[in-house]
Amino acid sequence: MQRQTVLLLFGGESSEHEVSVSSARNIYAAMDDTKYEVDLCFIDKNGRWWLLDELTSQIDTHRAPQLIAALGGKSFVTLPGNRVIVPDVIFPALHGKNGEDGSVQALAQLLHIPIVGCDMTASAIAMDKLATKQILAANDITIVPYETHRKGQPNPDFNKLSLTLGSPLFIKPTRAGSSVGVSRVDEESQFVEARNQALKHSDVVLIERGITARELEVAVLGNPPNHTTSGVGEIVLKGNFYSYDEKYAATSSSQVTIPAVLNEQMAARIKQLASKVYALLGCKGMARVDFFLSKDGTLYVNEVNSIPGFTNISMYPKLWREAGIGYPELIDRLVAAAIKA
Repeated sequence: MQRQTVLLLFGGESSEHEVSVSSARNIYAAMDDTKYEVDLCFIDKNGRWWLLDELTSQIDTHRAPQLIAALGGKSFVTLPGNRVIVPDVIFPALHGKNGEDGSVQALAQLLHIPIVGCDMTASAIAMDKLATKQILAANDITIVPYETHRKGQPNPDFNKLSLTLGSPLFIKPTRAGSSVGVSRVDEESQFVEARNQALKHSDVVLIERGITARELEVAVLGNPPNHTTSGVGEIVLKGNFYSYDEKYAATSSSQVTIPAVLNEQMAARIKQLASKVYALLGCKGMARVDFFLSKDGTLYVNEVNSIPGFTNISMYPKLWREAGIGYPELIDRLVAAAIKA
């Protein structure tokens, strides 16, 4: 059997660089070398692309060639050496800016190479929390109430926001992942610093009502209309919110429950809504849809992650493992979906 050539992209310029590397290690380890010839492309924090011979514990680009895109040529060329790399598919294990925001997906489109996951448009929409909210609201899907603040505008009035949205407030950059730049604000003295932190990652900031709710997630796989959903998983928090450290630090006290303890009707409703949102945003290949379920039974769509994590603690592969799809089969399905898209 002829092996398919997969270009695995990881690293990147965003604040989620290390998460990407962790995801890539697991993806690479799960790829069957009788099916795939894997070319490893490490993107450093300056945005340079390096072709590596191996994925070691310490990444070293010394003497590694850079990888240059041959637009329209379905290929890359090494510099120096002029070796031609012709991937059958690109697998982006990337997160954040210049990774899951449509940038790499647009490059793949210009190269005429299939790419695992969503295309340029769906990736850009899913990355932009404000755009996602606007599309969901226009389709009568319940979202968390919010206001926006743009860079250069006068400081928002905390008291007015509290009257409109309640307390606590959550301040978020519109275009960042893994809870980077997200702050919980319980009093006015915290507000300006929280806004400034969010503005470091995005020119537009979301100010959301704090919802006391269960955090639920569903994995989606495949290309509409033939996509499928996993069961529902739950993040059980020990802290105030699911921060970056709570997601990835070794000292995290948060736990994952799969499947989430829900009655059949609610679980079915959540899965159905995840499927609807996935198709509505134009997603392909994979995504994770995140929800809040409040104590009064209100179900909110929180956000959509177009390149979910593949780290040891990531929900996406765990949900599929619970559904009977292990890592190697999951990789197979993602590659197949990219080629079919």
